[in-house]
Amino acid sequence: MTTIEQRTARLTLLIDPRKKAVFEQLCAREDVTPSQKVRQFIRDYIEAQLGPEWSKNSTSTAVDE
Repeated sequence: MTTIEQRTARLTLLIDPRKKAVFEQLCAREDVTPSQKVRQFIRDYIEAQLGPEWSKNSTSTAVDE
């Protein structure tokens, strides 16, 4: 597991209320909060795109396009 980030930023998203309820139930089954699960999804996506060493190789928060 990775270390806890020192700073945080808010990400707001809109989601269908039914999907939100189901997502919250599934998170509860895994004993994780929805925020923890979304952070995991984001980490997994970044690593799938950039590799597991992305944070060590990046000197800025932006990705070159």
